[in-house]
Amino acid sequence: MLEEILAYNKKFVENKGYEAYITNKYPDKKIAILSCMDTRLTALLPAALGIKNGDVKMIKNAGGVISHPFGSVIRSLLVAIFELGVEEIMVIAHSDCGACHMHSEEMLEKMKARGINPDYIDMMRFCGVDFHSWLDGFEDTEKSVRGTVDFIVRHPLIPADVKVYGFIIDSMTGELSRVV
Repeated sequence: MLEEILAYNKKFVENKGYEAYITNKYPDKKIAILSCMDTRLTALLPAALGIKNGDVKMIKNAGGVISHPFGSVIRSLLVAIFELGVEEIMVIAHSDCGACHMHSEEMLEKMKARGINPDYIDMMRFCGVDFHSWLDGFEDTEKSVRGTVDFIVRHPLIPADVKVYGFIIDSMTGELSRVV
């Protein structure tokens, strides 16, 4: 599969396919979107919101959640705000999310089944890694969105004038429902 992707990329560059995507690093709409990494949203989310390359800063991870107050999501939001001029943040979860009902103990068992040494897991626990808070998903998508929005609004490094909104997008139709 990788060889196919690399061959496509070579032709894309040779044919100057990139020209339609040229923009700068500053988001035209001054918005950052935190969303899930779900493959259904790759093209659907921008299409449903009418955004194009260069309009927004897009941050994606499993479930569109923040798992650490000083992790990569908050870091990305801080860069977007203080370096790139973002003034608004949209948290967009989606229907039928794979992170919904995800359980850390089940994932740890899958890791062991794939050859991850149980001693490494034990060592990480000894070093303070809380697998429950790090790897568990959520049971209620709306509650997750509300919690993520609240986390951002209350974060001590996020300025009070940054507006934060929460939504759920239907992963089939693209319909956006406001939560917060």
